[in-house]
Amino acid sequence: MITDFNDKILQGDCLELMRQLPDKAFDLVVTSPPYNLKNSTGNGMKDGRGGKWKKAELVNGYSHHDDCMPHEEYAQWQYECLKEMYRLTSENGAIFYNHKWRVQDGYLQDRADIIRDLPVRQIIIWKRKGGINFNSGYFLPTYEVIYLIAKPEFRLAPKANALGDVWEFKQEMNNDHPAPFPVALIDRIIRSTLAKNVLDPFMGSGTTAIAALMNNRNYTGIELSPIYCNMAKDRINDFHQLLELKFSTK
Repeated sequence: MITDFNDKILQGDCLELMRQLPDKAFDLVVTSPPYNLKNSTGNGMKDGRGGKWKKAELVNGYSHHDDCMPHEEYAQWQYECLKEMYRLTSENGAIFYNHKWRVQDGYLQDRADIIRDLPVRQIIIWKRKGGINFNSGYFLPTYEVIYLIAKPEFRLAPKANALGDVWEFKQEMNNDHPAPFPVALIDRIIRSTLAKNVLDPFMGSGTTAIAALMNNRNYTGIELSPIYCNMAKDRINDFHQLLELKFSTK
């Protein structure tokens, strides 16, 4: 059993590590998994299509993860991860699970085969600016979805319920990770809750940790790639240094 996890990044397989964490250890889970994009009927991840996309870092793939699982295997993996996240969530906690709907073989893939029987309370639309569409069969996708999977006693922070369920944030551009969260998006999620400690089992470059620190909350990150773990630790160190500089110059 892992007992020392506050303000830590744990390197390894998220499912294996989550199973070593105690029940109801976190008030909030905020995460976005790899989308399995390289297993795509549209081959949307292939290079050589011109424009901005050929320069996108995600074309080169993730470190230590090929993002190309058979779909049924991927859906089962993600469902098992969500079940662990739910076990780790306190009775007044919630999961904010960001994913992307896409068209596969001409039909909308809405992730229902991942979510299954989990208690989704709401779907938040994250409207992204920009994008590119290589398929003339449907309109340019400009949003991702955030599933709010809540325990029965979960409540928002005071006045947060005045926010709508469509949020517009620019995609993160100044980040070497191939698929980074915008800090502002995670900041809004965390500020909208009363959570004291936050888990991100797909920590990536550490954006959830940065947003947690911005709001004086504890974080725990899990990340498979040692490269991204180091990236996250560097960003966290930079945040602390900037904070120290800010207070030292007052």
